[in-house]
Amino acid sequence: MNNHRLENLEIKLAFQEKAIKDLNDVLYEQQKEIDRLTSLVEALMKERADRETPGPANEKPPHY
Repeated sequence: MNNHRLENLEIKLAFQEKAIKDLNDVLYEQQKEIDRLTSLVEALMKERADRETPGPANEKPPHY
């Protein structure tokens, strides 16, 4: 292999490694956002279930 060809392969490899790192960083941030949104949805579902469950705070007074 001549030096020019080897240099081109090294350059391509460096760009690919950077692209993989950048994609991994984006994927990591997306997963953090998914985890945050999942927690939020779970909290909202629990809050909704608590509101729908009859209890002293949610019951109508006897005169209704």
